[in-house]
Amino acid sequence: MSEFSFEITHVCKQSGARCGILHTPHGDVLTPMFMPVGTLATVKYLSPEEIQEINAGVILANTYHLWLRPGENIVKQAGGLHKFMNVKNPILTDSGGFQVFSLSENRKITEEGVYFKNHLNGDSLFLSPEKAIQIQNDLGADIIMSFDECPPYPASYDYMKQSVERTLRWAKRGKDVHNNPAQALFGIVQGGEFEDLREYSAKSLVEMDFVGYSIGGTSVGETKETMYKMIDYAIKHLPLEKPRYLMGVGSTDAILEGVLRGVDMFDCVLPTRIARHGTLMTSEGRLNIRNAKNESDFRPIDEKCDCYTCKNYTRAYLRHLVKCNEGLGQRLLSIHNLRFLIKLTEEVRLAIQEDRFLDFKEEYFKKHNLNSIDSRGF
Repeated sequence: MSEFSFEITHVCKQSGARCGILHTPHGDVLTPMFMPVGTLATVKYLSPEEIQEINAGVILANTYHLWLRPGENIVKQAGGLHKFMNVKNPILTDSGGFQVFSLSENRKITEEGVYFKNHLNGDSLFLSPEKAIQIQNDLGADIIMSFDECPPYPASYDYMKQSVERTLRWAKRGKDVHNNPAQALFGIVQGGEFEDLREYSAKSLVEMDFVGYSIGGTSVGETKETMYKMIDYAIKHLPLEKPRYLMGVGSTDAILEGVLRGVDMFDCVLPTRIARHGTLMTSEGRLNIRNAKNESDFRPIDEKCDCYTCKNYTRAYLRHLVKCNEGLGQRLLSIHNLRFLIKLTEEVRLAIQEDRFLDFKEEYFKKHNLNSIDSRGF
């Protein structure tokens, strides 16, 4: 009997967007939600206690990187990722497919799997659908992903068709060997910008009856307009009663557009990556803390923010830390950016529950000079 389930708690009468609850072995989490990324079994610079303080739900870890270091056997001996990381939150692991195709230049795709080079030391490696599931079984995350090919963008129709068909065969092979009912296995919809391939991929995965479904192959260089079409092409063929996860998307405009289309889960390295370079998300737009105007500005980053950083530190001090390359500065900025996106999803859920999500989205886009076609959200 699976320990994972999903329930829809409210559908916005104005927009059709939805709120829900993911029930996992490590607690219930509300959707729509933004999930912080902890690639190497850590959300960069944040402690497990800080992750909880920002009200994060599910957090991510990376199968490929943990397979290389420290190895899934070490994590299994530790009692799984939760004990290894000392986190109470539910954890999601990706399959490693994206890293295999993005980090390794010398790779060979076969029906059996992918041969490639270890990006750390050049060793020859092989990853198959079965191996990706076995690694994730050993890591012990609550939610795991099927192994898929992440094709380049743009790609020809013929290449994408072959890629989708191979990914579907891999999805079935992975599902056949998945042996931990406490872990929810998601299928990943691919198909690039081609509507019929997205439909074929989605419908084929639904026939395999996965616990949830991810929309992959987005945010890889395409325009926002194209990305939204990719979502539309896939999501209308996915079952309403199961969770939908838009992979690697974390800008504010894309989150709101995704929610409008029925997406429940989002993740991205964006908030922590830009924080490490001094860029902050605020209710007034992007803020570069390095700018000279912040040198004697003793206000918080965002007076509307309730994060630890905004409650305790000024722009002037944060600018000083960043200019001096102090780790505390990167940590405090990361806390703020993650809390900003999580707080946004809290506001989204409230707007859905109050049947005013369209108004919320339109007001947000107007305030930040965004548009629904090809804006650069922050």
